[in-house]
Amino acid sequence: MPAELTFAQYALLVVAGLVAGTVDAIAGGGGLITLPTLLGVGLPPPLAIGTNKLGSVFGTASATWSFARQGAVDVRECGRGALFTALGAVAGAAAVRLLDPALLGRAIPWLLVAIVVYMIFRPQLGETDRHHRMEVPAFYAVFGLALGFYDGFFGPGVGSFWTIAFVMLLGHNFVRAAAHTKVMNLTSNAASLVFFVFAGAVVPGPGLALAAGQIVGGRLGAHLALTRGARFVRPIFFVMAVLTVAKLIYQHYVK
Repeated sequence: MPAELTFAQYALLVVAGLVAGTVDAIAGGGGLITLPTLLGVGLPPPLAIGTNKLGSVFGTASATWSFARQGAVDVRECGRGALFTALGAVAGAAAVRLLDPALLGRAIPWLLVAIVVYMIFRPQLGETDRHHRMEVPAFYAVFGLALGFYDGFFGPGVGSFWTIAFVMLLGHNFVRAAAHTKVMNLTSNAASLVFFVFAGAVVPGPGLALAAGQIVGGRLGAHLALTRGARFVRPIFFVMAVLTVAKLIYQHYVK
């Protein structure tokens, strides 16, 4: 167990949670803020990853509730997706003990690069709803299992993958895509958190400090997305995807 944190360190975690929750509700990528903060206050990597899930569950729940209250989430549609995502996340969390996450770490940046390049050449992508290219049941079965597994096993960039899948295959605009992404993120985060709790990899104090900030940030981010619209969400999504690419390339190819 890490040493007891100071008041200033707890305050830092609350602020990091607030910023991360806001950004994550809009475009994903909150872990780029919270994980380094947890490591910076002295948590070793295994505990930082598990503790981060605790804060993330509260943040995504807050954002999901805010989106749902404003009618941006089709709850009936998401039920099937949540089930498949939970199953995938449990399988992914279990697979961590059998497989090396570095295998995905080297491939994922280039998939995100492909998304970024595609967005550059499709500047109107996600600004309005479009006709779906894949039936809803098949979409949630395929992506729920695949991205749920990925989030339970590795995780970085999963929000970007969900959002672009909703935009490209179900025809959602970026605001609707962000809202539905939060539902799927909440499901996989909660399922993964159960594994981390039983593995003793969650430190309650820092996790709850993050959660306090992320609850507020989740509501704020959802409010900004709903009031500012898809043209506001799109560039933030783009920036967070690029930052995730940079982090993964540095982590797996440079460091």
